[in-house]
Amino acid sequence: MLMRTDPFREFDRLTQQVLGGNGTAARPTVMPMDAWREGDTFHVEFDLPGVDTSSIDLDVERNVVTVKAERPKLDDNKERLAAERPRGTFSRQLVLGDNLDTDKITANYDAGVLALEIPVAESAKPRKIEVSDGGSEQQSITP
Repeated sequence: MLMRTDPFREFDRLTQQVLGGNGTAARPTVMPMDAWREGDTFHVEFDLPGVDTSSIDLDVERNVVTVKAERPKLDDNKERLAAERPRGTFSRQLVLGDNLDTDKITANYDAGVLALEIPVAESAKPRKIEVSDGGSEQQSITP
């Protein structure tokens, strides 16, 4: 049987155990992310299981998107048998290119996944330019 280990993940888990395992505003816990482009839209998904929608804060300033969320701490009066899931504040920033339309970002939270759709700006899309030959006819060049 082959077992793979990720030393960075193990180090992160050990660090969380030693330092309390909870994210704070000063030391937020990271959230896993996937991003891809499909046509004229960029898609970004963040894993935030166990997070209430009301705790998610999504801000856009210029071309920086900031996502913050919070998973509540466990009740200290309960006997913990395992505590591997990070709790507290989660935060992630994305720097977007100028070719994206940050005014039209949409967000949806479903089944523990925050999904963003970010369209390509109209000014960044390929377009046709009409070329005239000095006469009355115009020719069209397509990319």
